[in-house]
Amino acid sequence: MEITKEQIIGELVAKDYRTASVFKTFGIDFCCNGNRTIDEACNTKHLKADVVINDLEKAVEKQEVLGTEYKSWPLDLLADYIEKKHHRYVQSKTIEIIPFLDKVCKVHGVRHPELLEIRDQFNASAGELAMHMKKEELILFPYVRKMVDAKSRGAKQETPHFGTVQNPIAMMMSEHTIEGDRFKRISELSNNYTPPEDACNTYKVTYALLKEFEADLHLHIHLENNILFPKAIELERDLVE
Repeated sequence: MEITKEQIIGELVAKDYRTASVFKTFGIDFCCNGNRTIDEACNTKHLKADVVINDLEKAVEKQEVLGTEYKSWPLDLLADYIEKKHHRYVQSKTIEIIPFLDKVCKVHGVRHPELLEIRDQFNASAGELAMHMKKEELILFPYVRKMVDAKSRGAKQETPHFGTVQNPIAMMMSEHTIEGDRFKRISELSNNYTPPEDACNTYKVTYALLKEFEADLHLHIHLENNILFPKAIELERDLVE
C-alpha cells in the first residue's frame, strides 16, 4: 500500500487498522480528528511526516494480522458489532472504574488533587456516553438496519422523521469530539496514565483501566466516524437515487 503525506488519516486506518497503533504511538488522533491529512497532523504535532509514514509502511508490511478488516463487513453487521462489543464494554467498565476512582480520590486525593478532576471528567463522560449510545441504539442503528434491508429487497426507503441520516450522524460526531477531548484531558492529568511513585495497587489498576477504556473508545469512535457513518450516508444516497 502506498502511503502519502496527503492521505486522510481516518481513511487509511479504515483500510488497514494496523496503522492505528502507529498513529497512537505518535499521539496523532485517528478517530475524532481522522479527517486530517498525515501532513496536517504532523505539522500540528511538529513531527516529520516521512518518519511517521515510514513506520506506517512497516506496520502495513507485517505479515501477521494485527487488525480486522472492518471496512469489508456488511453495514448492519458492523452496527451490531459496535453495539454488542463496544457499547457493552462502556457499560461494564463504567461500573467497574467509578468505584476505583472514588477509592483513590479518598485515599490519594489530598496529595494528588488531579485525581479529583480525573474523576469528574470520567463521571461526566460516563453519563454522556450512556445517553449517546442509547440514541444510537434507538434511532441511528435501527435506521441503518432498515436501509440495509431495503437495499437487499430492492425496496425504497421511507424518509425518516429526522430527515436524513446525516443529521443524527452530525450529532454523534460532535459528541464523539467532546468525549475525545475529555479523554485527552484525562490523559494529560494522569501523565499519560503513569502512576506516581507513591501509588498503591488500586491506583495503578485504576490508571490501567482508564488507559484501556480510552483505547477502546478510540476504536469505537473510529469504526463509526470513519467506516459506519460514511457508508450509511452513501447507502442512503443510493436508496434515494
